[in-house]
Amino acid sequence: MERKNVWKTYGESDLAKLEEIAAGYIEFISKNKTERECAADAIARAQAVGYVSLDDARARGERLQPGDKVWAHVMGKALMLVHIGRQPIEQGVNILGAHIDSPRLDLKQNPAYEAGGFAFLDTHYYGGIKKYQWVTLPLAIHGVVAKKDGSTVQVNVGEDAGDPVFCVTDLLIHLANKQMEKNASTVVEGEALDVLAGSRPLLTPEEAAELAGEEPPEKDAEKTELEKLAEKEPVKAYLLQLLAEKYGMEEEDFLSSELEVVPAGPARECGFDRSMILGYGQDDRVCAYPSLLAQLEADDPERTAVCVLVDKEEIGSVGATGMTSRFFENTMAEIMELAGEGGELRLRRALAASAMLSSDVSAGFDPAYASAFEPKNAGYLGKGLVFNKYTGARGKSGSNDASAEYVAKLRRVMDDAGVNFHTCELGAVDAGGGGTIAYILATYGMDVIDSGVPVLSMHAPWEVTSKADVYEAYKGYKAFLASMQ
Repeated sequence: MERKNVWKTYGESDLAKLEEIAAGYIEFISKNKTERECAADAIARAQAVGYVSLDDARARGERLQPGDKVWAHVMGKALMLVHIGRQPIEQGVNILGAHIDSPRLDLKQNPAYEAGGFAFLDTHYYGGIKKYQWVTLPLAIHGVVAKKDGSTVQVNVGEDAGDPVFCVTDLLIHLANKQMEKNASTVVEGEALDVLAGSRPLLTPEEAAELAGEEPPEKDAEKTELEKLAEKEPVKAYLLQLLAEKYGMEEEDFLSSELEVVPAGPARECGFDRSMILGYGQDDRVCAYPSLLAQLEADDPERTAVCVLVDKEEIGSVGATGMTSRFFENTMAEIMELAGEGGELRLRRALAASAMLSSDVSAGFDPAYASAFEPKNAGYLGKGLVFNKYTGARGKSGSNDASAEYVAKLRRVMDDAGVNFHTCELGAVDAGGGGTIAYILATYGMDVIDSGVPVLSMHAPWEVTSKADVYEAYKGYKAFLASMQ
């Protein structure tokens, strides 16, 4: 069952649409590097095409009708878009589910310190990473600082051409004999992933007066906390002064912040032929973006169309914004109530009768590491959308395993819509494994399968995908929402 390279199938109109989708996707992942940024962008796009918030729909007290569009979110980090179809919701809905969090470094709650004449920000890595990949890269800081007065400050440093960037340092090769003897998991320790944030000291009042040729302040003059800090940790003090000037924050505001350290700079076209995309966070925004487009472009769906973009998949889908929370179920209950189909039994029937694509990436075959794959059942860049009937590790542990009947239905839908696809496993049976949100939705009894884009260098700071596969995912997700019954 050899699948051809899909680039050979494209005429001029397909190539033009492919480049349009790819350009939009590159802009999306270049601009949105956190789950909050992705959710805010998705909400703005949804509102632009007529979606209204669930809160507003509830406040109006009007019954939802076929064609109505509603969005809901939780904590600005997870999002649901619902386009009411002509069929009763109790008969099931079509769901595209992706996650919008990605591996990164998070600043700790007490991150700032000085050592050796440098200011550092201490981090705790998030998700599965190879720690050595995060050293000596230009890094940016994105996130929010919440203050006690209820205000929130948005932080985004390192992306604009005039911005400074940050980095994690590494030991020079000339002195690295012992370091090079370590295995890959320990060559860089987690506690060593501290971000270099400054080296300029803040002058004490005495030093500033001397430099200006002025009289020093009186010895009993009262000093600010920052001036006191400058006597012991002048570089850290200067860093805190800059943060106070730019963001109006004090050191204790780190306690109520969510600041994420990510690779700096935009995604780029990759290869002389510009056929691929190199960018941060493609797991799983390369599936979230075409899922979002497909949902927003759904036209008078027969079955209600739902797009779920969730947080925390990289750490087990836990917490209030992860897929294991009640956000999805509660929102579906609210929607059904507003559509005149309220009730626990009706909700359970609707969820069990639904169909879902867990829009998540799979490993792309990499000839440099061929032994980690089984070639007949691998995902290949340039061969279109991939379906993983099951994921998990080794003996399918932790996996959702889609039924043969569901796979057959999807084959029909994709073939009828002219979508190029192939099936794959994450890698060789005993090489390792991984999971997605698929098994969580499957607990309702609905049909679920993983479906997404193959990726090279998955979970690295910079990942590689094929423009053709992004385009085929967009086509496949649209076909699923329109045709899956």
